[in-house]
Amino acid sequence: MLSEMGWLIPAVGLLVAGLVAGFAGGVFGIGGGFIVVPALLLMLPLLGGDHAQYAHVAIGTSAATIIVTSIRSVMSHAKRGSVDFEILKSWAPWVILGDGVGVLLASHVDGKVLTMVFASGVLLMSLNFLVPRVGDKVITDQMPSGMLRVGIAGGLGTFSSLLGIGGGTIAIMVMTLCGRSIHKAVGTASGVGTLIAIPSAIGFAIIGLHDKGLPWGSLGFVNVPATLAIASMSVLTAPLGVAAAHWLEPRMLKRIFGVYLIVISMVMFHNALKI
Repeated sequence: MLSEMGWLIPAVGLLVAGLVAGFAGGVFGIGGGFIVVPALLLMLPLLGGDHAQYAHVAIGTSAATIIVTSIRSVMSHAKRGSVDFEILKSWAPWVILGDGVGVLLASHVDGKVLTMVFASGVLLMSLNFLVPRVGDKVITDQMPSGMLRVGIAGGLGTFSSLLGIGGGTIAIMVMTLCGRSIHKAVGTASGVGTLIAIPSAIGFAIIGLHDKGLPWGSLGFVNVPATLAIASMSVLTAPLGVAAAHWLEPRMLKRIFGVYLIVISMVMFHNALKI
């Protein structure tokens, strides 16, 4: 059990992470995992437990916080008419299926390799938003269907659950390439985060139930106190992020999102080198 003073630093750190994650989730249609996972990797050692368990607990806990952040974001975007629920319905079965595959793979994937692949992919994705001739390109006015939709949605679910993110980055890229406005893509991506987060959080809690050396307050690979701290703040700032997203001009929002992806890529490369 931690002393009251021992709780101070992790509590403050996680509350701040929640504020930032909620705002980012509202602006960019992401669940906030890009912010929450690094914050948890810093704070979890202060909660005790085995260092070898921190990565899985960070990912599982991030998924749990994304449930709250993404639902709050999608509700705010929906009020502004920027959520395509038909896309969510058609993607849902495959996202959830891929999600389950990701959870099953989680304990068998080398963290360093996975993080390097992820960082490289994010860096490439930034081109879609930073280079005008790429970011403004529309390859079709129809969303993927058939096996292409199964592959994209299923892969999105698997990849996102492995990393504890909401999958908004890939979903936004696909939707903008298919002619959806950046605002519609961001709003709908918030809903994708919900589809990914719920089964991921449940799965990580289950697969970690019998593991030893978990940080204090953990239910499997989901740390309950950290989840509550982050989620309680993210619900406050998610609507502010949504308002900011709709205030910004679409081209500017794309550029900001592209810079954001580069920063995240650099952070993930740095983290991979320390694993």
